[in-house]
Formats: sequence, structure tokens, C-alpha cells
Amino acid sequence: MTNPFVAPDLTAPPLSYIVDSPIGRLLLTSDGHALTELTMIDAAKHAGRHETGFTPSPEAFGEVAAQLEAYFAGDLKEFTVPLAPSGSPFQLAVWTELTKIPYGSTASYGDVARALGKRLVASRAVGLANGANPIAVIVPCHRVIGSDGSLTGYGGGLERKELLLRLEGAGVPTLW
Repeated sequence: MTNPFVAPDLTAPPLSYIVDSPIGRLLLTSDGHALTELTMIDAAKHAGRHETGFTPSPEAFGEVAAQLEAYFAGDLKEFTVPLAPSGSPFQLAVWTELTKIPYGSTASYGDVARALGKRLVASRAVGLANGANPIAVIVPCHRVIGSDGSLTGYGGGLERKELLLRLEGAGVPTLW
């Protein structure tokens, strides 16, 4: 399996930048070489988070911001910025599989488990790894849905998941 990620530079000073998007404000963090995190800071689970120790650096995120803008405008289907998420070997394997789900498509947690060579019972572990994805949108955890086609679990909220899937033209059920 080819790993789409680079190792984070743990010795580099952490950089940050906040961008506006159609799904709310997004916190970008970087080691100066690769994106290490993309978090929806308006989402409930991140609302009280403080970015202590990060150096604000808009200039370090020009390419990421441009690609996000193009994605939200419907003009970009595949991100090319370097990514350096931190996680366990299993999480990294799951996140690698997420990057293989094509724009406008969805896969179930079971599909991801099977792609990793695991049995269907690993779906729950895939869901946990999916939920721990530190680079939302770009590592497309929003493309993972329930085996029955339903929208299930999304750290940014199901409304955002539905919006992202509709933006990509994926056929999704409505939430209400």
C-alpha cells in the first residue's frame, strides 16, 4: 500500500492559520513543510480549543488555502498539498484508504475495513480511526457512510457531511 503521507517534522515550530469556508472556520496547522491538521473549529467538539504554542503564519498556508477555495468552488477534485497527520499505524492505514475514495463517491466503514484486509467486524475500529482523522475535508472522512447508505457520525456535524457530499455530487439521503 502506498502511503500518501510524509512524516511530520516534530522539531519544527508549529504554524497555524484560520480560513473561512462554506462549512465554517477551518484551523490549519503545519510543521512548515506539510499540513498536519485541518479542523472545523466551529464544530462543537473543537469550539473551546486554544491554539497555544502555534505561530500564526498566513503565508505558510497559501497553497492549502488556494486549494480549499478551489475545492469549495467545485473546481478542484483532488488535493495535492503534502500531508503529515500523526496517528497510530492502524489510523494511518485507514486514512490512507480514505484518500483513495474518489471525489463524488462514498464507501461504507465495512468497505474500508475490507480494503485493509480486515474482517467486517473491524468496521467499528475503522469508524473510530475515521473520527480521529486530523485532516478533515482533504483526507475525506466525510465520504464514509453507513452500510445502509445513511449518513452516520461526523465530527463536524452531519449537516456539514451532507453539504460536503452534495458539493461533490455524491447521492446522499437528506437529514430531514
